[in-house]
Amino acid sequence: MRRTTAWLAAAAFIAFAPQNLLAAPKHGISMQGDPALPADFTHFPYANPDAPKGGEITYCVVGTFDNLNPFIIKSLRTTARGVIDTIYGNFVFEPLMQRNADEPFSLYGLLADTADMDDERKSIEFHLDPNAKWSDGQPVTPEDVLFTYEAYTEKGRPPYSDRMKKVAKLEKTGERSVRFTFNDRADREFPLIIAMTPILPAHAFKLETFDQTTLKPVIGSGPYVIDQVVPGQRIVFKRNPAYWGKDIPAKRGFDNYDKVTIEYFLNSNAQLEAFKKGLCAINTEVDPVKRARDMDFPAFKEGRVVAENFKSGIPPVVTGFLFNTRLEKFADPTVRRALGMLYDFEWANKNLFGGKFKRTMSFWQGSELSALDHPASDKEKALLAPFPNRVPADVMDGTWRPPVTDGSGQDRKVLRAAFDMLKGAGYKMSDGALHDPKGRPLAFEILTSSQDEQRLAAVYQRTLAKIGIEVTIRALDGDQIQARKQRFDFDMLIGATGFNNSLSPGIEQIGRWGSEAAKTEGSFNLAGVADPAVDAAMDAMVNARDKEDFVAAVRVLDRLLISGAYMVPMQHNSEQWIAYWAYLAHPDKTSLFGYQLPTWWRKTN
Repeated sequence: MRRTTAWLAAAAFIAFAPQNLLAAPKHGISMQGDPALPADFTHFPYANPDAPKGGEITYCVVGTFDNLNPFIIKSLRTTARGVIDTIYGNFVFEPLMQRNADEPFSLYGLLADTADMDDERKSIEFHLDPNAKWSDGQPVTPEDVLFTYEAYTEKGRPPYSDRMKKVAKLEKTGERSVRFTFNDRADREFPLIIAMTPILPAHAFKLETFDQTTLKPVIGSGPYVIDQVVPGQRIVFKRNPAYWGKDIPAKRGFDNYDKVTIEYFLNSNAQLEAFKKGLCAINTEVDPVKRARDMDFPAFKEGRVVAENFKSGIPPVVTGFLFNTRLEKFADPTVRRALGMLYDFEWANKNLFGGKFKRTMSFWQGSELSALDHPASDKEKALLAPFPNRVPADVMDGTWRPPVTDGSGQDRKVLRAAFDMLKGAGYKMSDGALHDPKGRPLAFEILTSSQDEQRLAAVYQRTLAKIGIEVTIRALDGDQIQARKQRFDFDMLIGATGFNNSLSPGIEQIGRWGSEAAKTEGSFNLAGVADPAVDAAMDAMVNARDKEDFVAAVRVLDRLLISGAYMVPMQHNSEQWIAYWAYLAHPDKTSLFGYQLPTWWRKTN
């Protein structure tokens, strides 16, 4: 195990509670209750187990890459897509258990075919599938699991580098078994996070150089191997004919192409033209007006390209203008609320989106987890009791809504209300500019990474200028944006601020909004949220034992995020739209999370 034994002795064998008795091995685990699928399930409901295998597909993305190791801080946002990927699938690296996209949060056997977890979730033992192998034919072993956590802890990036902070003991318990015993910092979700963490081959990595970027094809256990790398331009994956997991239930109907190519483009216009020419298989434009314009080309008119809407049962992605609250100018929530009033959604929706978007107001909009239209329950009030006056009355009773303008782009009523709020916070108008209580003009910069973002930033800029706030818009490429994000070097972001939320929010929320993450460079807490009330809500959320407690905790978190005004939410479309070349096919059933590209296939005729 090389350095693993010494590392465990030094870092992991700390005091811990006596081992609880483990339950019988289970084929799946769930955040709330029991998994929906029985032990003898044959495939996930949204996958077609008889999908034909073969052919190839090309996905196209905007950006670049200079790294094939997705677990390190260097080139965090320029790692090649597909190595691990929530959209296209995990082609190379796999976790111990696989998430079912048709349940809020349930996992089923993958590298580990079963798991034992005690009722208190103080420990979990995974039993590796005896058939699990790396792409070079070597077996997946408990030593690989131990090495993975050593590498993540010593050389990895957040959140992987933080996993062992909640582990009291990590040990090999058998020829194919490994057990995690958790300390008091772990919550009830954490065993599932461990189960979803990608596992690395100990024999294929050197700990000493793990934190260095690489363009040498990496070895994993997934269905594909890296066949070709053109740095910054293209990565090609080919099917591993000896893939060990092709017949296990959680993978039947997945990974149906013989070859997958991911092409990189400098901008969305070049990407679109490549799609029209047939180089790219799919297009997922979110702007309905742009879609109507972009789809006016021969292949679409002839039916060789089709467009389809899919229903999703999860909350919409939350996008908007994100404040860096570490800065003094944005430290006051009253100021942020006032600025939040000045995004003219009605004008933007009418003039930019053909009236087809909806206003985003909640982080779990349209679900039972949302604060909208749900008065705070007694459980919620109890959670908020130690933090008086954090949530305004209209957010508490569920009636809060952002102001609705007349759509003219200069609604004086809304402008006056925002100005009065800033005036109440000590701001004054002088020489046509708004000044803070110390006499400094209120001015800030919005970073953008595309023409669409620049257009939306300009809408906001024009409205803010009407009350004397000077806004500059700076366009940066992906690498520049990422570098600024990693060191929190920005005033306001619009690019790459989308928050995907599920019906089972958990530890990822702590990474986005937790006080500790706010101080950790490279974390996803870009807004710099550091609020004990938010921390307490998230702690209650991940430790909830029943649905009522869970819903109460998430609604409290939603109320706090709305009240804190950490971002100015914009708009969303409640359906998933995708255009694709007609040689592709997909299963009849759509999952709870919407369409799943890893289950699509290429038609054989």
